[in-house]
This record gives sequence, structure tokens and C-alpha cells, in this order.
Amino acid sequence: MSTHPPPGPGSMTRGLTLLFAVAGGLAVGNLYWAQPLLDFIAGDLDAPTSSAGWLVTLTQLGYALGILFVVPLGDALDRRRLVPAVLLCSAVALAACAAAPSLPFLLVATTVLGATTVAGQLLTPLAGDLAGDAERGRVVGTVVAGLLTGILVSRTVSGAVAGVAGWRAVFVAAAVAAVVLAAVLHRAIPRLPPRPRTRYRALIASVGLLVVHERAVRWTLVLAATGFATFTMFWTALTFLLSSPPFEHPVQVIGAFGLAGLAGAVAAQRVGRLHDRGRSLPATGVACALLLVSFVVAALGARSAALVLVAVVLLDVSVQGLNVLNQTRVLAVSPGQRSRLNTAFVTGNFTGGALGSSAATVLWSAGGWQAVCTAGAALSAFALLVWLIGRRGPLRDPQPRSAAAGRPA
Repeated sequence: MSTHPPPGPGSMTRGLTLLFAVAGGLAVGNLYWAQPLLDFIAGDLDAPTSSAGWLVTLTQLGYALGILFVVPLGDALDRRRLVPAVLLCSAVALAACAAAPSLPFLLVATTVLGATTVAGQLLTPLAGDLAGDAERGRVVGTVVAGLLTGILVSRTVSGAVAGVAGWRAVFVAAAVAAVVLAAVLHRAIPRLPPRPRTRYRALIASVGLLVVHERAVRWTLVLAATGFATFTMFWTALTFLLSSPPFEHPVQVIGAFGLAGLAGAVAAQRVGRLHDRGRSLPATGVACALLLVSFVVAALGARSAALVLVAVVLLDVSVQGLNVLNQTRVLAVSPGQRSRLNTAFVTGNFTGGALGSSAATVLWSAGGWQAVCTAGAALSAFALLVWLIGRRGPLRDPQPRSAAAGRPA
């Protein structure tokens, strides 16, 4: 007999919340294993570092495609089967990455890996479905904090493992972890009632219709994508900065810089409570302002490891908090369509992230760290402007009201 509570709002226990957070974090780490290893991989595969930078960009583009074409299925299929199936597909892609004989092969494999690394974004709306209205911000914030911790810790783990056993061992270990997670989640996710059957084409088309009809969603997508573009721009360029004079750090040290960003994951876990208390909108403005400050500090720290660390903390606190506030706002719009709303949110986020990563490569070649920081500050100012204009109308937080949540704005 199952020991899980009856599925439905209020059945998201603390243990299940923690499992979702850990599983999501381990899964989303697939997007970032290669980031601190670009020089390492390029040297091993006899390719230029600038070409290796496309590993991050293509993985994120693949992820955006996976979010767009796979995650909406969470509103139509049994997620108890869907989530493990997706994890097993990512394990196959990780094995292909580990066996890559050349950079072009690895670029294709990492694109497929990105497309199959969507388990965390299926678990997030599922957590929203299982949580009660009064705790949804806290639960979603905890799960998202797990994803963000995975993003940050993955760089550190990747650098440490690659320094000891080579970069291929990183992908082998991740493949094994994905298989284990698939088995655990299949047992842990509650048996849910059948979902309404919808044709796949109509399911995908409805994602766009939600964006068209929901004004709050449109504004939030712009704000979120801008914030995440600054995030990936910073972290991609930081690898180049720390690999170059005057730092010239090895991959283990570069990966360890991700630990400073754990403050952002802690902040993400806390800010979900602000949504539950109706304070999400002012907190969003504070996060945008802090993001701008982080790039000013980063620009001043081109030759100072201490200032770079301060910038890392400020940037991660602002972006991670912004991410949770935006995502919780979007998921509150329509309870019956949370997977599709999450699809719109994350597709926009990681499209912005892919553009940020590719821009970092171009900006680094054109003007180095200062060019990256200037662009990051400009994007931060744009996000602050979007918030200032939208806070009196389209960005006003939709409260968890079951009667009104599904109606278009």
C-alpha cells in the first residue's frame, strides 16, 4: 500500500519537497558541467577555446527546445512516468558526451543533452500542483532553490572531478546519477488522477496563446529573460577572465567560484515566502537594482579576486531571487495550465540565457571583461525600467485565487 498522501493541493510534504529540490538540482547541473572546463575540453579535443564556448550556448538552446516541446506534456501525461523517462533520455545523452571523439560530435551531443535536461522543469509545476495556496511560494521557492544550487554546485563538482579524472568522467558520473534519480522518482511521485487528453499540436499551440492572452505573463517573461541573460553572460565570461592573466586559475579553482553563488540559492528559498505574503512586486524591484550594482562591482574587480567574489554573491542573490519571484508569479496565473506556463517562462529564460552566453563570447573577443560588464549593466538597467513601468499594472502579482486564476487578462 502506498505511503504517500492523497495527491492534490496540500499533499506536498517536506520530504517530497526536498527530494524534488535535490532531483531538480542534479538534473539541471547537466547544463553547466562543461562551463568551467572550456579550456580543458578545447585542449583535449584540439579545438580553439572560442569554439568550445559554443558548448554552453548550444546546450542552453537545446534546453529551450526541450522546455518548449517536452514540458507541456506535463499538463497531459502522467508525470510519474514522464519524469523518469526524461531522466533516462538525458542519461543516454550524457554517455554520448563522455564518448565524444571530437568537438563537433560533442556540440551535437550537448544540444541533445540540453533538450532532455527538463526533469526539473516538470517537477516545479508538479510541486505547485501538490502544494496548498498558502504554501505555494515557499514550496516552489525551495524546489527552484534546489535547481539553482545544482547550477552553482555543478561548476564546482565539474572542476574538481575533471582535475582528478578528466572531463569525460564528469559526464559518466552524471549519467549514473540520472539513472538512479529516475528509479527513485518513479517510486516517490504520488499516483495522480488521469489528466484531460489534448492533441499534442493543440497543447503546444496553447503555450503561445497563454502568452498572448495573459498580460502579466508577457511582462514577466521579458523581465525574467533579461535577468537570466545577464546571469549566463557573467558566468561564461568569468571562465575566460579567471583563465587569463592576472589570475590564470586551474579548472578546480574556477569551479570553486560557484560556491560563492550559493548565497543566491539561499535567497531564492527565502523570497518564495514574500510571494505568499503579497510582497513579491517590491522585492522584484530591489532585485533588479541589486543586479545593476553587481555589474558595477564586477567592472571594478577586473584584477581583484575579492571584488569578483563580491560581484558573484550580489549577482546570484539578485538573479536567483528574481527568478523565483517571476516564476511563482507566472505559475499563479492559471492552476490547470502550470506546465505550459512554466514552458513559456523557462523557454524565455533560457533563450535569454543562450543569447547571454553567445554575447559573452563575442564581447570578450571585442573588449574583454569591461565590455561584458558594460553590457551586463545596460541589461540590468533595462530590467529595472521594465519593472518601473510595469509595476502599476501588468506586473502586479496575481494572487492565488482559484476562481480568477484561469481567466485571460
